[in-house]
Amino acid sequence: MTDAPMPDVLTLAKALIRADSVTPAAGAVFDVLAAALVPMGFAVDRFIAGDAPDGPVENMLATRAGKGPHLAFAGHLDVVPPGEGWTTSPWSGEIRGDLLYGRGAVDMKGAVAAFVAAIARVDRSGPLSLIITGDEEGPAIHGTRALIDRMAVRGVAPDYIVVGEPTSSARFGDMIKIGRRGSVNIWIDVAGRQGHVAYPHLADNPIPRLIAALAEIEGLVLDTGNRWFQASNIEVTDLTVGNPAHNVIPARAAARLSIRFNDEQRGAALIERIAGIVARHAPGASVTGKISGEAFLTEPGTLSALAIAAVKANTGITPELSTTGGTSDARFLSRLAPTIEFGLVNATMHQVDEAVAIADLDALTAIYADMIARVAAL
Repeated sequence: MTDAPMPDVLTLAKALIRADSVTPAAGAVFDVLAAALVPMGFAVDRFIAGDAPDGPVENMLATRAGKGPHLAFAGHLDVVPPGEGWTTSPWSGEIRGDLLYGRGAVDMKGAVAAFVAAIARVDRSGPLSLIITGDEEGPAIHGTRALIDRMAVRGVAPDYIVVGEPTSSARFGDMIKIGRRGSVNIWIDVAGRQGHVAYPHLADNPIPRLIAALAEIEGLVLDTGNRWFQASNIEVTDLTVGNPAHNVIPARAAARLSIRFNDEQRGAALIERIAGIVARHAPGASVTGKISGEAFLTEPGTLSALAIAAVKANTGITPELSTTGGTSDARFLSRLAPTIEFGLVNATMHQVDEAVAIADLDALTAIYADMIARVAAL
């Protein structure tokens, strides 16, 4: 390591925010992070993965050797588009009052900055890795999955993984995620035969068949949930006919479903079940499914216990263990090692004037430092 100044969480968070990194992120924002890590003794591996339309994507795997259990921090530097109506530039990294503003302040440049700053506070640590993608908010095809492949080639094998997603709900420190539901989207396309409404015997209306299939699907109870997961649910997210004429029977009707499912279900089985229902009501219809991720659960154990202890020691709060919310890249990383998510308050993520309390950034840095030290002491 060099004698370069150790990173300060607020300074680093501002620098990351000021690097425009709408998904897929590349270039300047990775430069900022690399510049903070190299003086701390990290070997930084930046690489590009994938081709259009879902790539190219820049990723970073930063590693530092040590003895003892290997702790990895995972996160993303890409952000969603800022949208209109910001009080100041979404890339300003402006401080107003007690808040730091900017796209990514909460989701999740603030957490990335906190983990890097936390490393500088710890006198002794085991091996550390940062698994950082530029494509979590986008298709997520060539991001964390490509990083996992890279880790396998290089023999990087964490014992524990912490993902810095904004998990806190009502107040900072109140929630740790130990799992997430899976997600699958399904497209249904029912073909008919166009014709005049006055001569229905010469046409074939696909709408009634699609409605009948959707009615049965809407009536499904996949499960009632379990100790760690809420019940799986199916939602119709689009229904399209696209018929501009009032006197024409349409040639096709289509729908899209989104299913969020717990660990009692599997994505492929759900697609097959929906396809069977559609086939009964609309033989020959097309059913296409895309699994975004399977449900996963890290059973409470060593990692969650030390995380709870670190949060309580630094905030006085005993966090709830939860599996609520949408998907995250933890769905991929959980295959490698016990994985939890812990980060900032999620109230303003993806919103106009996204902001983080500076006090929460400091507290998160202290908690991450505590986690690093506790893992090293195992």
